[in-house]
Amino acid sequence: MKMNMQKWIADCIHGTKKKAMPILSFPGIQITGHTVDEMVRDGHLQAVCMEAVAKRFDTGAAFSLMDLSVEAEAFGSPVLYTEDEVPTVTAAIVHDEEEAEALKVPEVGAGRTGECVKGIREVCGLITDRPVLAGMIGPYSLAGRLLDMTEIMILCYEEPELVEAVLEKVTEFLIKYAKAFKEAGANGIAIAEPAAGLLSPGLIKEFSTPYVEKIRDEVEDENFMILYHNCGNVVPLLDNIKGLGVGGYSFGNAIDIEETLKVIPEDRLVIGNIDPAGVIRNGTPEMVRKETRELLERCGKYPNFVIASGCDIPPMSPLENIQAFFDTVAEFYENK
Repeated sequence: MKMNMQKWIADCIHGTKKKAMPILSFPGIQITGHTVDEMVRDGHLQAVCMEAVAKRFDTGAAFSLMDLSVEAEAFGSPVLYTEDEVPTVTAAIVHDEEEAEALKVPEVGAGRTGECVKGIREVCGLITDRPVLAGMIGPYSLAGRLLDMTEIMILCYEEPELVEAVLEKVTEFLIKYAKAFKEAGANGIAIAEPAAGLLSPGLIKEFSTPYVEKIRDEVEDENFMILYHNCGNVVPLLDNIKGLGVGGYSFGNAIDIEETLKVIPEDRLVIGNIDPAGVIRNGTPEMVRKETRELLERCGKYPNFVIASGCDIPPMSPLENIQAFFDTVAEFYENK
């Protein structure tokens, strides 16, 4: 459903009772009785799982799956699938300038990208009471999967032109992919750029944020927002990241999120950062309540803070832990 996202962001910031916005889609398989392997290959099942999550949990926004192998697979990367774990890229496909030059920019629809767009198109007709945000990898993180994540760090120093050649191509594709989600009815995209958290302030300025800005300039408007997600150690990078000027930021549990709230402008959402694996997947309901309450007590004073998971909540996370998270958030704002 079309929605003025600038107004939605403002309403979130000025509202007195905020709804949690965890990156929550994969646990939909437990509600619907499917496997991760089935879900990641089938756009209809992605929509079914997203709808099931939205019906069960009172989320502030609905997120599609965060599968950071999708776009690399569209470029030709080999991917390992398992029944109940998120797929992973298993090998680099670009090793030198010749292979970078030969790398073809795929069309939206290659690999599983068509299924992901199909899922968003379908779910936008099913979830109409909150924004629907599609998930997409960021440019540097995608380039790292094509070049190898360790190798790209070396190449940034030794062969920057090679890295930039790959970045230009992946950004061209990601712009097309983001536009496809927008056309399908999404209210925005969550751009996951975790690998950029490994860069220095100088390198992120050269190899990540300019390419995110290209995507922003092509798709973000009053009805379509970008949520920038980086679950790395972003504190030294905040001066650069805040310059993106996107509608919202999502940060992981590697940092004290209060440090970001002191830097990010007050008219931009900041969401995070309960540990999705250590607390929500592997913890107990009591641990979830404790961590959630402590974070709210510390950061709830910032109007633009919305509590969420620090990254996507893994498959097979106990539903009782997820429910404990939502119950604690609701209790906090009821008693505030």
